[in-house]
Amino acid sequence: MTPGFSKYLSARRGGAFLLMLFALICLGLPSRAEERKVQKRVPPVYPELARRMHITGVVRISVTVAADGSVTEVKTISGNKMLALAAEEAVKKWKFVAGDSQSTVNIDVNFDPST
Repeated sequence: MTPGFSKYLSARRGGAFLLMLFALICLGLPSRAEERKVQKRVPPVYPELARRMHITGVVRISVTVAADGSVTEVKTISGNKMLALAAEEAVKKWKFVAGDSQSTVNIDVNFDPST
Protein backbone atom coordinates (compact mmCIF):
# COMPACT_ATOMS: atom_id res chain seq x y z
CA MET A 1 0.00 0.00 0.00
CA THR A 2 1.37 3.43 -0.88
CA PRO A 3 1.61 6.21 1.74
CA GLY A 4 -0.77 8.42 -0.25
CA PHE A 5 -3.40 5.68 -0.39
CA SER A 6 -3.07 5.07 3.37
CA LYS A 7 -3.74 8.77 4.07
CA TYR A 8 -6.75 8.61 1.75
CA LEU A 9 -8.21 5.60 3.58
CA SER A 10 -7.51 7.19 6.96
CA ALA A 11 -9.30 10.39 5.93
CA ARG A 12 -12.27 8.40 4.62
CA ARG A 13 -12.55 6.43 7.87
CA GLY A 14 -12.37 9.65 9.88
CA GLY A 15 -15.11 11.21 7.78
CA ALA A 16 -17.29 8.13 8.09
CA PHE A 17 -16.73 8.11 11.84
CA LEU A 18 -17.74 11.77 12.14
CA LEU A 19 -20.83 11.17 10.04
CA MET A 20 -21.83 8.20 12.19
CA LEU A 21 -21.18 10.18 15.38
CA PHE A 22 -23.31 13.06 14.11
CA ALA A 23 -26.17 10.67 13.25
CA LEU A 24 -26.06 9.09 16.71
CA ILE A 25 -26.13 12.49 18.40
CA CYS A 26 -29.09 13.61 16.32
CA LEU A 27 -31.03 10.45 17.11
CA GLY A 28 -30.41 10.92 20.83
CA LEU A 29 -31.71 14.49 20.94
CA PRO A 30 -35.33 15.25 21.83
CA SER A 31 -37.71 15.70 18.93
CA ARG A 32 -38.47 19.10 17.42
CA ALA A 33 -40.50 21.64 19.33
CA GLU A 34 -43.07 22.50 16.69
CA GLU A 35 -44.49 18.98 16.59
CA ARG A 36 -46.29 19.16 19.97
CA LYS A 37 -49.70 20.81 20.22
CA VAL A 38 -51.12 22.19 23.44
CA GLN A 39 -54.09 20.20 24.71
CA LYS A 40 -54.77 22.20 27.90
CA ARG A 41 -53.53 25.77 28.35
CA VAL A 42 -53.57 27.48 31.77
CA PRO A 43 -53.34 31.29 31.61
CA PRO A 44 -50.74 32.96 33.83
CA VAL A 45 -51.74 35.00 36.88
CA TYR A 46 -50.61 38.55 36.19
CA PRO A 47 -48.42 39.62 39.15
CA GLU A 48 -50.20 42.47 40.94
CA LEU A 49 -47.05 44.59 41.29
CA ALA A 50 -46.29 44.19 37.58
CA ARG A 51 -49.88 45.18 36.76
CA ARG A 52 -49.65 48.30 38.95
CA MET A 53 -46.34 49.24 37.34
CA HIS A 54 -47.84 48.67 33.86
CA ILE A 55 -45.18 46.08 33.05
CA THR A 56 -46.07 44.16 29.89
CA GLY A 57 -44.23 41.94 27.51
CA VAL A 58 -43.50 38.44 26.34
CA VAL A 59 -41.73 35.79 28.37
CA ARG A 60 -40.13 33.03 26.30
CA ILE A 61 -39.93 29.69 28.08
CA SER A 62 -38.20 26.45 27.12
CA VAL A 63 -40.49 23.57 28.08
CA THR A 64 -39.54 19.90 28.27
CA VAL A 65 -42.56 17.74 27.48
CA ALA A 66 -42.68 14.03 28.36
CA ALA A 67 -44.00 11.47 25.90
CA ASP A 68 -47.36 11.44 27.74
CA GLY A 69 -47.74 15.21 27.20
CA SER A 70 -46.98 16.33 30.75
CA VAL A 71 -44.55 19.19 31.40
CA THR A 72 -41.43 17.96 33.17
CA GLU A 73 -39.23 21.06 33.13
CA VAL A 74 -39.52 24.78 32.41
CA LYS A 75 -36.81 27.41 32.05
CA THR A 76 -37.15 31.08 31.18
CA ILE A 77 -35.11 32.02 28.11
CA SER A 78 -36.00 35.70 27.94
CA GLY A 79 -38.42 38.27 29.27
CA ASN A 80 -39.06 40.43 32.30
CA LYS A 81 -37.98 38.71 35.51
CA MET A 82 -41.05 40.07 37.30
CA LEU A 83 -43.27 38.18 34.85
CA ALA A 84 -41.11 35.06 34.39
CA LEU A 85 -42.15 33.19 37.54
CA ALA A 86 -45.86 33.62 36.78
CA ALA A 87 -45.28 32.39 33.22
CA GLU A 88 -43.32 29.34 34.42
CA GLU A 89 -45.95 28.44 37.02
CA ALA A 90 -48.72 28.59 34.42
CA VAL A 91 -46.86 26.55 31.80
CA LYS A 92 -46.05 23.84 34.38
CA LYS A 93 -49.81 23.16 34.45
CA TRP A 94 -50.16 22.85 30.68
CA LYS A 95 -50.86 19.52 29.00
CA PHE A 96 -49.63 18.68 25.51
CA VAL A 97 -50.83 16.04 23.08
CA ALA A 98 -48.99 12.77 23.71
CA GLY A 99 -46.08 11.97 21.41
CA ASP A 100 -43.59 9.24 20.68
CA SER A 101 -40.83 10.68 22.86
CA GLN A 102 -39.78 13.57 25.04
CA SER A 103 -39.47 16.91 23.25
CA THR A 104 -38.48 20.49 23.96
CA VAL A 105 -40.85 23.32 23.04
CA ASN A 106 -40.29 27.07 23.14
CA ILE A 107 -43.39 28.90 24.36
CA ASP A 108 -44.12 32.63 24.34
CA VAL A 109 -46.34 33.84 27.18
CA ASN A 110 -47.76 37.29 26.55
CA PHE A 111 -48.53 39.61 29.47
CA ASP A 112 -50.89 42.41 28.52
CA PRO A 113 -53.32 43.77 31.14
CA SER A 114 -55.85 44.70 28.45
CA THR A 115 -56.38 41.03 27.48
